[in-house]
Amino acid sequence: MNFEIEGGKRLRGTVTTARSKNGAVALLAASLLNRGTTTLRQVPKIEEVNRLLEVLRSIGVKVEWKGSMLTLTPPAKFALRKIDRTAAEKTRSILMFIAPLAHLFGAFDIPQSGGCTLGLRSVRPHQAALAKFGIKIEARSRDFRITRTRLASAEVVLYESSDTATVNALLAAAKIPGTSIIKYASANYQVQEVCGFLQALGVAIEGVGTTTLTVHGVKEIKKDIAYTVAEDPTDAMFFITAALLTRSPLTIAAAPIEFLETELLILEHMGLRYALKNRRFSENGITKLTDIVLTLSKLVAFPEKIHARPYPGLNIDNLPFFAAIALAAEGTTLIHDWVYEKRAIYYTELDRLGAQTQLHDPHRISIPGPARLKAAEVVCPPALRPATIILVAMLAAPGRSTLRNVYSINRGYEDIVARLSRLGASIKSA
Repeated sequence: MNFEIEGGKRLRGTVTTARSKNGAVALLAASLLNRGTTTLRQVPKIEEVNRLLEVLRSIGVKVEWKGSMLTLTPPAKFALRKIDRTAAEKTRSILMFIAPLAHLFGAFDIPQSGGCTLGLRSVRPHQAALAKFGIKIEARSRDFRITRTRLASAEVVLYESSDTATVNALLAAAKIPGTSIIKYASANYQVQEVCGFLQALGVAIEGVGTTTLTVHGVKEIKKDIAYTVAEDPTDAMFFITAALLTRSPLTIAAAPIEFLETELLILEHMGLRYALKNRRFSENGITKLTDIVLTLSKLVAFPEKIHARPYPGLNIDNLPFFAAIALAAEGTTLIHDWVYEKRAIYYTELDRLGAQTQLHDPHRISIPGPARLKAAEVVCPPALRPATIILVAMLAAPGRSTLRNVYSINRGYEDIVARLSRLGASIKSA
């Protein structure tokens, strides 16, 4: 699929924040702990979710869609030998299946994970964390070999504040009777989402939203449960960026504000004017929401380097949007994408649209502004966030642009063409 964009048009109106991609896929993994029926509401119909559902169906889970509501019923016996290898290899989220399945099998294989092409993404944080509980991961050329003997509660120190490694540790601890402690845990939105879900299943967890989680595991989890996926901060950040590049006074409704506070603080120092209204909670009772009302603002470059940090710092998935925002700011912005080896290189694709980036090394890039954007034809980068900033820049670039092979965007965004069109963008799928 391709996107065709007639850029240079201002947007207008209100857009409601979509539900979380990362939260949804983590909940799909967590549902494997439950021997009862799990109903997830407001599940985004995106390619990343589709791949995991293909995997779940292949191993025997009954999957039923009704609108945006997803019902998952586990089989009497999982058929791991029938796992959909093609689907599993397309998503890194398959790693979060390791801990739940280790509660069911003493030894099994799962395919090597895929997802965004962002350089070396080691499985070692998962290996180190799960080894404490008695789960061994052996990385082989095409798959992971998982073995375990007796599972035991543990105190785990993560040497990297990884979202998915924290989720795997949580899912291991949840069904091991006794008290487990996870230190230097990620407190990011998808981790808090999983904590809320596990609490609803009867697993007591202390420290939600902090870097130390205390989990009181239970022997069995069998409960018919309904849970609603919370809102996605990276979706809200996409529309904030689109508003800034197209100089549009947008309102982003139901934004998960606690996961955007650092981003908004940096933007405020860059000159952004905005107001927060209608504070409330999402259905999970954990995620705080607000409407962000953006007004026309003249931006200047941030005086320091912009870099990501674990929550409550600037979210690693929101960092690429600042490469696009730099195109609208007076002065030169330095982006330091220290986590991934390759991602900053993808930012140079903005040059095709008129940017004049300077790549210092695979992690650091300087972007001067304001840029005189122009229409172009670009092949979508094979990574979700770099792909979205190309799309946003095309919305601001006068003339007809084509963004080819947009699968990486469809992995994380549902109905993005329709949502942008409702705001006045001229965009269509082709």
